[in-house]
Amino acid sequence: MSSSSSSAAATPVSTSSSHTDALSPSSEKTTPVIICIGMAGSGKTTFMQRLNSYLHSKKQKEGSEKQKPPYVINLDPAVLKVPYGANIDIRDSINYKKVMEEYNLGPNGAIVTSLNLFSTKIDQVLKLVERKSEDKKISNVIIDTPGQIEVFIWSASGSIITEAFASQFPTVIAYVVDTPRNTSPTTFMSNMLYACSILYKTKLPMIVVFNKTDVTSCEFAKEWMSDFESFQMAVQKDQEEGSGEETSGYMSSLINSMSLMLEEFYSTLDVVGVSAYTGQGMDEFMQAVDNKVDEYNEYYKTERERILKKKEEDEKKRQAKSLSKLMKDMDVGTKSGKQKKGEDSQVLSDYEEDENENDDNDNDDLQGQVYPDSEEEALDVDRPTREYTFAGDRQLELDDVKDSDIQARYREAMEATGKTASSKTAENIANYIKRSQ
Repeated sequence: MSSSSSSAAATPVSTSSSHTDALSPSSEKTTPVIICIGMAGSGKTTFMQRLNSYLHSKKQKEGSEKQKPPYVINLDPAVLKVPYGANIDIRDSINYKKVMEEYNLGPNGAIVTSLNLFSTKIDQVLKLVERKSEDKKISNVIIDTPGQIEVFIWSASGSIITEAFASQFPTVIAYVVDTPRNTSPTTFMSNMLYACSILYKTKLPMIVVFNKTDVTSCEFAKEWMSDFESFQMAVQKDQEEGSGEETSGYMSSLINSMSLMLEEFYSTLDVVGVSAYTGQGMDEFMQAVDNKVDEYNEYYKTERERILKKKEEDEKKRQAKSLSKLMKDMDVGTKSGKQKKGEDSQVLSDYEEDENENDDNDNDDLQGQVYPDSEEEALDVDRPTREYTFAGDRQLELDDVKDSDIQARYREAMEATGKTASSKTAENIANYIKRSQ
């Protein structure tokens, strides 16, 4: 991260706070964020350099003042050199090679780990961008991503970074396509499936940018996207030219079916052709960005607010359900606020309250209280007569046997079980006593 990112840590990005900011007109943020995504070799970094140069040199429609510069962020930790000056560069805070050595990772694993480490400071990045946006010192935010699409789009860090920017600013995805490599219908369909998956993963407005139009025009791609029959003829022609088993009847049928499925997907896209080498088509691209910003505010922002609101409502319902269950377990909310009859009391005060209430109730409601016979008679309690057995009455349980008979029985038992000591033993005991004296 650049020196400007060494400021104090900002408050972490939270979904609820961003939702509140979006609802307040005073905090409405209009600085577009353009996230450039593309396969390796599609010319994405060169397109970033051209876009940065274009935004720096663009004149305002009125007056001679130059257009405000963009805010450039590089999220590719493995690149050795970038042809543009980045305001925030992931390489300033994370060493890609050391990540590989320290964690014993390969190239893609090190990129994912670097992005994970960087995403822990995304709140600071947002704070810097937000400050520049509030001061009206920047026109756009452009973000360069790694060439490996999967390590950014389908990783946790990529989702965190994308969601963080989308929660604060109108965000647009620019999917860069290598036009010369997509002249084959099969390759073209693979790229469109990639674009479709990115659209549904990020749920953000997307612009398909056909790059390198100075080498190959993108008119064939636009025609394939708008006319199914034209694409079908191209598939048939490619099969007739003999590309081997890769374009068998099964493959052709599959490609045609996928093109029909993607017809609705094509209708939601803005398609532009640019040349990052010559700068051709940049005006058309920025016009598409403005259209997507309006689309974001009209549809995507509303949908995001609806999702956030639904999450808040679900959270409130969950909390209310938990509170209701807790109150039910504690038996709170009943009419008397106390235990029901027949239930075990939880505290000592319950016993005391029950005793006070029982004094005013009928005698039939006495709960296990035992009164002496005299008190029962005074209270006129209809209870069965109880007989008490005291220790002095235990003799009544014995038979009427004389003491002499009992002594005779003990004597007989002693003679039967006892053993008499021999004279030898007695002499040994006497001698032991004499020696000890």
